[in-house]
Amino acid sequence: MTEVRHSAPRPKPGILDIAPYVGGTGALSGVAEPMKLSSNENPLGAGPKAREAFASVLDKIHIYPDGHAGKLRTAVADLHGIEEDRLIFGNGSDEVFALLNQTYLSAGDNIVTGEYAFLAYRISALGCEAEVKLALEPGYKAEVEDLLAQVDERTKIVYLSNPSNPTGSWHSGEEIRRLHAALPAHIILVIDEAYAEYVVEPEWESAIDLARTSENIVVTRTFSKLHGLGGLRIGYGYMPKAMAEAMDRIRLPFNVSVPGIAAAIAALGDEDHQKASRDLVLEWRPRLTQAIKGFGYDVLPSVGNFILVMFKDPAEANAASEYLNHKGIIVRGVGGYGLPQGLRITIGTPDQNRAVADALSEFAAR
Repeated sequence: MTEVRHSAPRPKPGILDIAPYVGGTGALSGVAEPMKLSSNENPLGAGPKAREAFASVLDKIHIYPDGHAGKLRTAVADLHGIEEDRLIFGNGSDEVFALLNQTYLSAGDNIVTGEYAFLAYRISALGCEAEVKLALEPGYKAEVEDLLAQVDERTKIVYLSNPSNPTGSWHSGEEIRRLHAALPAHIILVIDEAYAEYVVEPEWESAIDLARTSENIVVTRTFSKLHGLGGLRIGYGYMPKAMAEAMDRIRLPFNVSVPGIAAAIAALGDEDHQKASRDLVLEWRPRLTQAIKGFGYDVLPSVGNFILVMFKDPAEANAASEYLNHKGIIVRGVGGYGLPQGLRITIGTPDQNRAVADALSEFAAR
């Protein structure tokens, strides 16, 4: 038998073709405490109840967490009035997407999502040797008909952000129901509701109610946004029991941490912090949008805790980002999403929002 020698270990096909996810920058050279508005984090931070809960378990962090996240499971189920055994928790909702893809995608299968959708969907799908089919978003929104047009016999999962990051667009309850009704029963529809708590439009509906009576819908939520627990990495998905049981077979045993569980439970009960966080966004999202439009820039309508500012071309967007950096402000370029002319700006504290407006006013007047 002839021995085959390779010079070094090789990753499986396609891995090196994946562009790695790049998070929002958090540091600026020469600036001790920059205003980080690049990652859609809660500018108020974690609430007092979550911080207190975190501190209360410091003497228990040498002990493995409850792999079932039992107390948090009960708290989330009670909040939404859903079944505990249909929940799965992850190291952020990102891990829920990865578990879905690992469980249901084989080489040659595909997922369908919008061309500007959250990159985590496609990264883990490509890692499973699946194809990614993108519905064009000429109006910065993945329309139902365009998503359905991409579905074929190898489609296993359709991903939809509602609201969508980075564009801030959203889908009504009627649109979600229409999309679901048109999909074959074996195709999973994932509705990512990471920014759900910031939506006030009356036609928007959570897909949780639809998922209750469905065998192929997954709804994901996160504690990283409204609750301010991005650093603790905790999210969850609600899905049919059979899907949760299948995914649980490959979930790492202790994927959610002791302080993460404690802080998340406390955050769910901190209604004052939730209200303050939501009110801040609802007040400043339209104010900042109006101000920046007044400087001559287009701002896409958003229902998240961020806005997407569109410049005339990528060069102007890069120049604006550099000018903001000079002022100690970090925002997010979204060239990786196919929008090189855009800058995504998280709604910050009142002082931060005023600083953004002042800096863009100065930039526009140059």
